Amino acid sequence: MKIGCPKEIKPQEFRVGMTPNAAYEAVQAGHSVIIETNAGTGAGFEDTDYIAAGAEIIATAAEIFAAADMIVKVKEPQAVERKMLREGQVLFTYLHLAPDPEQTKDLIASGATCIAYETVTDRNGGLPLLAPMSEVAGKLAPQVGAWTLQKANGGRGVLMGGVPGVTPAKVVVIGGGVVGTHAARVAAGMGADVTVLDRSLVRMRYLDDAFAGVFKTSFASAGNTIELARQADLIIGAVLIPGAAAPQLITRAQLSELKPGTALVDVAIDQGGCFETSKATTHQDPIYEVDGIMHYCVANMPGAVARTSTIALGNATMPFMMALANKGWKQACADDAHLLAGLNVHAGQITYAAVGEALGMDYITAEQAIT
Repeated sequence: MKIGCPKEIKPQEFRVGMTPNAAYEAVQAGHSVIIETNAGTGAGFEDTDYIAAGAEIIATAAEIFAAADMIVKVKEPQAVERKMLREGQVLFTYLHLAPDPEQTKDLIASGATCIAYETVTDRNGGLPLLAPMSEVAGKLAPQVGAWTLQKANGGRGVLMGGVPGVTPAKVVVIGGGVVGTHAARVAAGMGADVTVLDRSLVRMRYLDDAFAGVFKTSFASAGNTIELARQADLIIGAVLIPGAAAPQLITRAQLSELKPGTALVDVAIDQGGCFETSKATTHQDPIYEVDGIMHYCVANMPGAVARTSTIALGNATMPFMMALANKGWKQACADDAHLLAGLNVHAGQITYAAVGEALGMDYITAEQAIT
C-alpha cells in the first residue's frame, strides 16, 4: 500500500500524522510511504529523518492525495483537502464530525473511507487513539487556565496556588475521564482547590481511592454543577460522549451567576463544546470574553506541544495504521471490532450512529458497510 502523510494546514497546528519511526515500520513491512516536504518540521522531524526511514519526500499535498491509497493525518481535513479525497481512498485521522456538517457532507461526497481516531475503541471500553491527546490536553488545561486568569488577559487576577494568607484558586473540572483526571492532577499540583464533577459513582470512587484526597469529587447534577461553578475561579470542561456532540453544561444565561473574570477552558470544543457560549479559537487568538467571562476554546490544544503530542499519538496509531496497510481497510475492520468502531464514513454514507443522529442525517452501521 502507498501511505501518504501531508503537512497539517490548520492554523497553528504543528503536529504530523506519521513519525519517522512509523514510516520505518511501514517501509519494513513492504509498503511505500510518501511525506510532504517539511511536514514534520513543527514537531522536530526533518525531511532527512524520513528519508533515512525509507520514505519519499513529495513537494505538495496535491501530489500526496493524488498518489496515496491511505492518507494519515492528525486534524480533520480542511476544505481544500477534502476536495482532493477520492472514492476508494482511506482517510485515517481525527474527524470530530458530530458538530461539523460541512466536513461530513464533503466526506460523503468524496466517496472515501474515513476512519476516525476518536471513535476507535479497546477491550476495556476506552478510546486508545483519543487517550494520548486527552492526556496532553488535560495537563495543558490548568496551565492555559492559569494564564487566562491573569488580570492582563481579562481574568480575575487569581493565582492558582495562592500564597500564605491568601486562599488558592477554586477549580472545577466537569468530567472525570482521561482529560478531567489529568487536569485535576495538574491543577492540584499547582496548589489549587480542585473539585471534579462526574455522574459515574464508580468513577468517583476510583478517583477518591487512586488520588487519596489530592482533589475532591462531587456528583454532576445540574444544580450541583452551577452551584460549584458560582464559587469557581476556573472551570475546565472535560466531558465526552464518543463521536457525539458534547452536552452544553453551562448556558449563556448562567454566565451572569459566575464571578466576573472567571475562566472557562473548553477541552470539548472539538465536539462542539460543553459551554453554550463556546466557539473554536486558535493558538494565535485563544481567548475571548462573553458577559465578563473569559473563554479559552482552542480546538487543537495538544498542537502547542507538538513533539510530545506527535510521538504519543504515533505510538497509539501505528498498530492500527499497520493493520489497515497490511490487510486493507475492509479486512482489518472485519478482524478487529475496535478498529471497525472508528469507521465514520464509507462510500457516500455515514457509518457511525452518533454522527448521523447529531446531524439529523441518514446512516448505516459499520457492519453493514463491510458486508
